[in-house]
Amino acid sequence: MAGMPITSTPETATPDDAAAVGATLARAFDDDPMMRWFFPDDSSRQEALGRYFTTIFTRQYVRHGVCERTGAAAAFWVPPEGQAQAVPDAETIQELMSILGDRAGLFRDAVEAAAHHSPAEPHWYLAVIGADPAAQGGGHGAALLRSGLAKADAAGLPVCLESSKPSNLPIYEHFGFTVREEFRLPGGGPTLWAMRREPRSPAGL
Repeated sequence: MAGMPITSTPETATPDDAAAVGATLARAFDDDPMMRWFFPDDSSRQEALGRYFTTIFTRQYVRHGVCERTGAAAAFWVPPEGQAQAVPDAETIQELMSILGDRAGLFRDAVEAAAHHSPAEPHWYLAVIGADPAAQGGGHGAALLRSGLAKADAAGLPVCLESSKPSNLPIYEHFGFTVREEFRLPGGGPTLWAMRREPRSPAGL
């Protein structure tokens, strides 16, 4: 209904939400340096990103992670016990390679490079978070961040993530993250900032 506010209250995302989640994240990541590197064609990026996020949501994160959404944003988290399972199987890899086309090799090398920088300690991992730019300022991303961070804090565990968008760093820092490492993806890829947040007591979130 026109003029109706889009709710920013986080709720669990289910497989039935796949199309909406994929479309939301495709819009959210259209200007992301890493996604523009993987999908350089402006004319096909939105469609490819939608397929990409729908695939990893339905085949990885909704099965082995904690996926939440609002009316205009989505986030995929992986607790320590899900990290060994939340990796693409052979069928998923085949699907991703089909979506990526001639960028598939760069993607594979980037995933392997990022894995070398993943901390060994038990932690929650924020794999994906994004909000539709049309809803910017509506508190959707912040609501999802707070929800996931509260779960990690309840478990007494740190949270780790990687960002390829410099403008996002101050946002994460506002929520207690610090940059622990900066590295460049192979093959002329963009810079990634690996960030970490110490657990807090619930009152400190």
